Formats: sequence, C-alpha cells, structure tokens
Amino acid sequence: MGGSARVWAVVKASAYGHGMVAAVRGFSQADGLALLDFDSARLARELGWTRPILMLEGPFEPADLDTASALDLSLVVHDRSQLAWFAAHHGSPLDVWLKINSGMNRLGVRTGDVTELHGRLSALPGVARVSLMTHFADADLSDGTQSARVRFDAATRGLSGDRSLANSAAVGLHAETHADWVRPGIMLYGASPFEDRSAESLGLRPAMSFETRLIAVQHLNRGDTVGYGSTFTAPGPMRIGIAACGYADGYPRRAPSTTPVIVDGVRTQLLGRVSMDMLTVDLATVPSAGIGSSVQLWGPMLPVDEVARHCGTIGYELLCAVAVRVPRIVQD
Repeated sequence: MGGSARVWAVVKASAYGHGMVAAVRGFSQADGLALLDFDSARLARELGWTRPILMLEGPFEPADLDTASALDLSLVVHDRSQLAWFAAHHGSPLDVWLKINSGMNRLGVRTGDVTELHGRLSALPGVARVSLMTHFADADLSDGTQSARVRFDAATRGLSGDRSLANSAAVGLHAETHADWVRPGIMLYGASPFEDRSAESLGLRPAMSFETRLIAVQHLNRGDTVGYGSTFTAPGPMRIGIAACGYADGYPRRAPSTTPVIVDGVRTQLLGRVSMDMLTVDLATVPSAGIGSSVQLWGPMLPVDEVARHCGTIGYELLCAVAVRVPRIVQD
C-alpha cells in the first residue's frame, strides 16, 4: 500500500460507519489504528487490539493524558497550549506526534515554531518519543502536495522522529509522501478518494453493502404521485416498490429521483422523496420483484461514490451516516 511505510489504519467515525468490531478484525495486519475519540480507543483495546493507537486530534483536556497512559495511546499535539498538560503529566511517558500546519489551516502548529516545540516536548519526562506529521488539503490533485511538502520538509529538517504525511489520496498518487507511516482512510473501505477515478479503477472493493428489502408494492396510474411533497408523478401505469430504509437509517433524504438502486440484482432507480423509514423504487426493469425482494442501496453492485454523486456529496459522508439502528453483519 505505502511501500515500506508502516500503516495507520484510520478508523475514526466508528470506522467510517463500519463499526469498531469490523475494523479491529479487518485491519488486523495494520501496524496501528488512528482515530479521534477515547471511547473508541478503549473499545479497540477491549476487542483485543494490542498494537499502537494514534489519537488524531490529540488530548482535549489534561485528564486525557491519564487515559492515554492507561490505554497506551499515542497523542497528536497540534497547539502549543497542550505542552503544559504534558509538563504536568506524571503517568507513563507517552509517544507524541507533533502536527504541523503545512497549509490546510485546520490543525497544526506554525512551521516557524516546530523546532522550538519539538525540543520542548523531547525534554519532558512525560514524553517518550516525538514524531512529526502533517495533513494534505489537495492530495487528490497531481501537484497537490508539493507546496505542503516543501513547508513540512523545511520545518522538520534536522529533527529526529518518524514522519507521517500521506492520506488515502497521497497513498495512491504521491509515492514521495509515504515517509515512515501512511494514514489511509476511505480507501480501506473500498471507496475512492478521487472525484475522477473510481474505486474499481484503483483496485478497491467495497467493504460495506447497505441492503434492505421491499415491504410493499403499489400500482400507479398516469398522474399518480409518490411520497411527501408529491415530487414524482407517474407518466403512465407503473409498478413501484417500497423499501424499508430511510433517512433515519442514514440514506440521504436529498437523494433525487433517478438515484440508482439495485433490486434483485437489477439496476433501477429511486422515485420521489426519501422519508424517515422508507423509500420508493421503480420496478419497471424488475417485473418479478415483490415483497421480500432484495434491495442494495450501495455495495458490490453499486459503488457508494456513484450514489453520492447523485446526492451532491461524497462517499465518505454516506458511509459515516449509516445509523446505529441499522443491524450490522460482519463477515470474514
């Protein structure tokens, strides 16, 4: 994946909606897990994960350092105010990743402060090792990492510690950014980090299949409408199916008619407005479909990125939005 680089498997947002149970099992060969919230880190340990865990947003308050010591977590430091928390920390020494703002202007210390902060962290008894990282805003572009890499390299020149720069897009497009650790996210789940390149073209297979079944069938006449707001009007006699899934399950309410859906293995389309617990599909191409027929909303036969494009969003959002109430079946 990243050449000789070690791999942080990014499992934030409950493993992009796939769940921590599936993530710990599925990423058993990764060198470490990277996530955000301490409850998920604790769960990963309880599930048997013994390798490194990196908290990508670092500690949110001083007490988080004690939790990190107890769970053997590595912490990102992205603001100089956090140094005081480490100076007061008396638990077991922690591995720290100093995050550098190389142009995204989200999290990270200023490039001009890196040498000072690296030195101060390295001198603290509560810090075991200091490594260095940044995050790319435009890694999906052919020249999207160059300026950030120049800033990062200049800021870290001569400093000790591992380096981590590459997200999913950089893993696939910018081998020169792989460094010591890569941090793939969306690609691990079989979706594409690029707008113009499909997951299939990248050799990725979807990890999630979002499925339901038809619970009713309706017959429409010309002029009949479908759903709230009557946003779809039948142009003639039609047979439609009602599927047990809606926006309360994580399927986007903004999905328009013509959004693709797979019924009994056949491609068809959404009709009308998605409601809380149900959505409606056209059965014109699936005349044999009826109550109990399978409905794939995205998965092996329908890329989540394709559904996302119809909804004006990205596959990341759809995967992360799958609701807790949706039953999950984890398969090896």
